[in-house]
Amino acid sequence: MARRALITGITGQDGSYLAEHLLGLGYEVWGLARGQANPRVSRTRKLLADVQIVRGDLLDQGSLISAVERVQPDEVYNLGAISFVPMSWEQAELTAEVTGMGVLRMLEAIRVCSGISRGSAASGQIRFYQASSSEMFGQVSETPQTERTSFHPRSPYGVAKAYGHFLTQNYRESYGMYAVSGILFNHESPRRGAEFVTRKVSLGVARIKLGLASELRLGNLEARRDWGFAGDYVRAMHLMLQAATPEDYVIGTGRMKSVRELVEAAFTAAGLDWEQYVVCDSTLHRPAEVDLLCADPKKARVQLGWEPTVSFDELVAMMVESDLRLLSAGGDPDQDSSWP
Repeated sequence: MARRALITGITGQDGSYLAEHLLGLGYEVWGLARGQANPRVSRTRKLLADVQIVRGDLLDQGSLISAVERVQPDEVYNLGAISFVPMSWEQAELTAEVTGMGVLRMLEAIRVCSGISRGSAASGQIRFYQASSSEMFGQVSETPQTERTSFHPRSPYGVAKAYGHFLTQNYRESYGMYAVSGILFNHESPRRGAEFVTRKVSLGVARIKLGLASELRLGNLEARRDWGFAGDYVRAMHLMLQAATPEDYVIGTGRMKSVRELVEAAFTAAGLDWEQYVVCDSTLHRPAEVDLLCADPKKARVQLGWEPTVSFDELVAMMVESDLRLLSAGGDPDQDSSWP
């Protein structure tokens, strides 16, 4: 019988790549969505015809219990979140409820449906993956960051992710649940939302190249991040749930690039000089900036055998080329028909 996975956040970038990866491994894949009328569900169905959708909401405990009871998953991947960091200041309470408390509700749904109480966990239980984030490190205490680096989050999003991370550890230690967190550093792709800086840059470059725009406005060009390809990172998620013992892992490339270097690579991929088009706009800076994030993925490399396969320059070129095709065909990044 095929193994069965339930993915929250199925309509997002990571959810789609993870579903594709698991389907390729022979899994039966279910995605949690708030309603069948959601246009993003239609988009997912077009891309992933073999994914089954179950109704549920990270804000509603009862719906999660019902979803877990219906699907009877072997593995649950909790990728659902309010994930755009700047929005977390504008919708701090919603971010806390979905990104933080949503983890608690899903862990409780698994515990209740599995009949687990303290000290009663049995073999064959549901395995749980929590999508933690490098944003938890925030104002970093050391570089690069490892699984042992302390957290100092600098946004409501980072704080909510830290809550979910510690809660996952707590359920593992309190109930013996197979529950792990992947501390993923920035991972991008042509499926990234248009509001994220990498996609904002690739779309901006494509619009300028096609004569649809004359400038690209950006905030802090000096912020440095560890950027990788989302398709690589979902492989790490799956590997974490196949390990003999549940442990947390940092996932990243181990190499930092600044936003300035991202911009230069994107314009170079389109044969343009970025300095002629980029305008720095201080209103786009975060209230509390995270200056640099860089992973030390040694543990994942040694214990899971995980390695990234797509370089930074390849990733940026992939995104620019995809957006050039999209806009040349008259597509709209905000509509489901445009999702590659």
